[in-house]
Amino acid sequence: MFRNITIVVLVIALIGTGYWGFTEQQQKQAAEIQNENNYQRAFHDLTYHVDQLNDEIGSTLAMNSTKQLSPSLAEVWRVSSQAHDEVGQLPLGLVPFNDTEKFLNDIGDFAYQNAVRDFDKEPLTDEEYETLENLYKQSEEIQEDMRHVQAHVLKGHQRWTDVERDLVNHDEPMDNTVINGFAAIDEKADSFSKTDFASGDIDILPNDEKVAEKLEGDPLSEQEAKEKVKEFLDISGEVDIVIEPTGDGLPYPAYSMTVEDPEREGPIYLDMTKQEGHPIWMLHEREIEEEHVSLNEATNNAQEFLQRNGYGNLVLDDSKQYGNVATLKFVDTQEDIRIYPDSIVLEVALDDGEVIGYESIAYLANHEDRDDLDVEISEDEAKDALNPNLDVMEHHLALLQNDVQEEVVCHEFYGTINDDTFRIFINAKNGDEERVEKLDQAEPVYEELT
Repeated sequence: MFRNITIVVLVIALIGTGYWGFTEQQQKQAAEIQNENNYQRAFHDLTYHVDQLNDEIGSTLAMNSTKQLSPSLAEVWRVSSQAHDEVGQLPLGLVPFNDTEKFLNDIGDFAYQNAVRDFDKEPLTDEEYETLENLYKQSEEIQEDMRHVQAHVLKGHQRWTDVERDLVNHDEPMDNTVINGFAAIDEKADSFSKTDFASGDIDILPNDEKVAEKLEGDPLSEQEAKEKVKEFLDISGEVDIVIEPTGDGLPYPAYSMTVEDPEREGPIYLDMTKQEGHPIWMLHEREIEEEHVSLNEATNNAQEFLQRNGYGNLVLDDSKQYGNVATLKFVDTQEDIRIYPDSIVLEVALDDGEVIGYESIAYLANHEDRDDLDVEISEDEAKDALNPNLDVMEHHLALLQNDVQEEVVCHEFYGTINDDTFRIFINAKNGDEERVEKLDQAEPVYEELT
């Protein structure tokens, strides 16, 4: 009798354990599918917009009417901006891709600067036409290489989550056709950097180069860098830290570190500037278990992490949940004004609330004390510039970079029209509408049909 009862109890326990394991596996699969969907969408959108960018530049070159030049160049600017945004949505943080991003930026800046001028009074010069011709040929080369990468992704059923995993592990040599393809594209974009942008009055530096200009002082020793890392990660005991200088791809000297903490599961990867010892990015690679922490609790943990590391002025700007991980974007504040260029992104695991990801390159590149934060137009006056159908729900003062990379103070309004939510920036000095953003809704997780 006792033996039978024992068997029944064991069977029930096994069934319960199996169900828990099955449920946990389903959640992990859903999170991975969500990430994979996002990456696949961004990649194929990027490929499409690189194609479209080449077509639009070609159409501009073929035009004989000055009346159509401005809208055509505006379209080049719009498409290049979209392509640049999509690059940022791919897991390429550990692949040198700065030159490709700069190439897309340069195209957009050249197109915008020319789109806003009066071509009847100031037609394109021969040098500017030559620049357009060069951009057309160069974008055609990038387009061809992107198609090769896309063909490999489609033919081999390449998963971007596998690419991300390879990047994090980054064993040498890195044998991944997609990664190698993007590295080759970036190398080609580097060869385009000598293009003379004839009308380029705006000198826009990539974030890495901005950081290089700001860093001062003597470099930290390896031991000093290790102590900084332990302080940053709030580690008091003895840990194993493997440290080595980064390669030649960055315009500033930095250390790459791998931290093995016996109190934590999995390695922690981190890069830190040698001068001043600023953490650039951090990733704790481990399994994320079942969700027990709310998005609000995750935000509080992230704010405590920032406070402890000297970033107490930052406020939450955006939060998203991907599976069991929260992605949180924080921006600096000065005089109660949100400073959007100075941003830090954190990832928080929703199983225990640990900060497992950190990226601060935008903050390091742009942070400074601003002098001109005057507001000349009231909130009510700024509202007059809004669509009367907008139901305003929230208001802030904010500083952002406009389309010509000038920093402007704005009234920032959140509001809804029907079921859509918008964020609108009205210049706080002249009342002009600087930017309108349609905010993303949560995306569903799609699985294969069976």
